[in-house]
Amino acid sequence: MSNIRKFTRFSFGDLVATAGPTVIVIAVLCAVAYLVVDPAPPRQVLLATGQENSAYEEFGKQYAAALAKHDIKVTLQRSLGSQENLQRLNDGKVDIAFVQSGSTEEAEARRKGLVSLGSLFTEPVWLFMREPVAVTKLSDLKGKKINLGPEGTGVPKLLRKVLELNGVEPSELTIGTLENTPATVELLEGRIDALVFSSGPEAPLVQMLLQTPGIRLFDFTQAEAYARRLPFVTHVVLPRGIVDVGRDIPSQDYHLIAPTATLVARDDLHPALVDLFVQAASQIHGGTGWFQTQGQFPSARFTEIPVAREAQKFYKDGPPLLQRYMSFWLANLLDRMWVVVVALAALWIPLSKVVPPLYVWRIKSRVYRWYGQLRTVEQELDAAPAKDRAEVCAGLLKRLDEIEAMVNRISIPLAFADALYGLRSHINFVRQRVRAAAPGQPEAPAAAAAEAEASQAV
Repeated sequence: MSNIRKFTRFSFGDLVATAGPTVIVIAVLCAVAYLVVDPAPPRQVLLATGQENSAYEEFGKQYAAALAKHDIKVTLQRSLGSQENLQRLNDGKVDIAFVQSGSTEEAEARRKGLVSLGSLFTEPVWLFMREPVAVTKLSDLKGKKINLGPEGTGVPKLLRKVLELNGVEPSELTIGTLENTPATVELLEGRIDALVFSSGPEAPLVQMLLQTPGIRLFDFTQAEAYARRLPFVTHVVLPRGIVDVGRDIPSQDYHLIAPTATLVARDDLHPALVDLFVQAASQIHGGTGWFQTQGQFPSARFTEIPVAREAQKFYKDGPPLLQRYMSFWLANLLDRMWVVVVALAALWIPLSKVVPPLYVWRIKSRVYRWYGQLRTVEQELDAAPAKDRAEVCAGLLKRLDEIEAMVNRISIPLAFADALYGLRSHINFVRQRVRAAAPGQPEAPAAAAAEAEASQAV
């Protein structure tokens, strides 16, 4: 084995060994900050929609398709309607849901931790009647069989307020509570006189009933008055011929009252998902429609539930800057990196002051640890009996030769070479002491010179 000492300008291995634990600690803490302080958005969301063949259900499918492009699965859950959706949100059974305006109060929404992502579209109240028993005034509905739907839809609560304005008590009607699809069958079969529900015009049942012979839509000629008396509804007009211009369906303008459909979420829904849902809403509901103009929806207006901060920012400034130019997940990653940068800076500044001294200590410890061996040699020399001194000195000289051989194999950066040469001088100093202590070996001038040289080196 070569006895040549290895000098390097820099010891990368020592730096890795010294800084490695610090780097690992920083990496672990940054990972914790990345995952816990600002966790990644979940890849699955539960969305409560509405009844079968409702506009809520149709739009829910469009939202699921829009978010699937970003590898997020939207699981749709049918429900009776707004009231049931609110209950599921309160119970934590769904993350987001379609809710009709007027279904709750602002104070109650805040107390239950609900936020709105904005209003999406108007939901006219459709009152379809069989032509033989069709009426032109709501007060004439007395004695009729009319289906209001299950209580979970929110329509019974709304229509009761409308009937109250017309002096009609619910007890004066035969009220049904069937869901929309079976109630439509009952209407077409003539077993009920009228059917009322609230839905967007895109709903298949609306499209079908508007074109069914023998079925007439009620015209809310006092719609503007209802809008003034009930602040959560608006006055909308179904234009003549909007269903089929060629067949002139409908053959007149119809005035309707309309609550607004809103997208409501729990306030702990991940902000990145709020951004995605609002962007999807802009694509799905941003065009023209039967009751809206280009860009009218989605909107932060027409909702009594507080609008989420991320949704308000979208309606004011548009999509987040990064998501305009890169994929959702990459933009989300970069957006969340600031948490890691802050954590890294907070940890690296103090820890970086520890690494250089540790590096110096690690290098010098290769040299300093041999001083313990030299001290042991001196102690054994001092403790050796006079009769055994010759044998002890011979053994100690052999041990010093071994120590020097191992010291000569130490690899050390050039910046610390002075410590290595100092150690060699001290080995030679101890060797001269041992030789001088051997019987019949008086202290030579060379030994005294070596001791003086070693003392100066120290």
